[in-house]
Amino acid sequence: MRVKSFNLKKTKEKYLKFIKSQETSVMSFQNKIDQLNNFYIPISEIISKDYEKHGNTRVIGLSGAQGTGKSTIAEILKIILKEKYNLETIIFSIDNFYKTLKERKKMSEKESELFLTRGVPGTHDTKILINCFKKIKKKSFKKFLIPKFDKSLDDRLKKNKWIKVKKKPHIVIFEGWCVGASAQSKSSLKKPINELERKQDKNLMWRLKVNSELQKDYKKIFKLINISIFLKVPNFKYVYQWRILQEMKLKKNSKGKKTMDNFQIKRFIMFYERITRNMLKILNLKSKLVIDIDTKHRLKSIKIN
Repeated sequence: MRVKSFNLKKTKEKYLKFIKSQETSVMSFQNKIDQLNNFYIPISEIISKDYEKHGNTRVIGLSGAQGTGKSTIAEILKIILKEKYNLETIIFSIDNFYKTLKERKKMSEKESELFLTRGVPGTHDTKILINCFKKIKKKSFKKFLIPKFDKSLDDRLKKNKWIKVKKKPHIVIFEGWCVGASAQSKSSLKKPINELERKQDKNLMWRLKVNSELQKDYKKIFKLINISIFLKVPNFKYVYQWRILQEMKLKKNSKGKKTMDNFQIKRFIMFYERITRNMLKILNLKSKLVIDIDTKHRLKSIKIN
């Protein structure tokens, strides 16, 4: 048994300290203690029990549209899992595994110009990702590296800046906007859902390739998930609003590096729209835990499927 006595005071302190570090002049967190007691602790309890039952490294899939707070929630769960249950937890963001800018340029020339923009299935290095999961699952653990991607540079960092995993984790939180997404029928791809698809993907090459990627390596990767958590937005229009806040936070932390303006963000969101809308339909029923987020960006309710 790895469960230890719950040091509520210490957990609250670390939780509140982390939350404070994430706040900006335009974004503050509300009902912090209520959110801790009603959402983060119960979710951590479910994860801990699952680990106790199986006794091997468990993969927690955390997905939701852009700006839903996946990275923040992942860090909070990591704090609680460590403080309450003494469970070594690492976070895999699918964003870390984006292909290099050079690789995406080649893909844009060969497949579709739209692949130059990172985000959709096909723009991640699934070979590296699968290899990382294999190393984690091995009984004889050996330290390894997780890639690191700089969004302000739109490129992968050099290996000497990658994340070192020195100890076999009990829990892997695998977070990303498209984690758990599934392919759609080819017939449903025909009708464009936004201006980007209508004007820049007239021959459907981009849509078909993205869908094909979801049917192959991404499907294999998502099958490794033991518990899926889906953050459900109240409406797709909030994805744009919250992505603006996310970009402001990135701008604050990137020390003057290149970030997107509101027009660029609006176009960027179009790349994600089709899969995001499909996930809202499918993962609401398919995920183990579904967390509704209200219009004020707060965790509203939790459903267990």
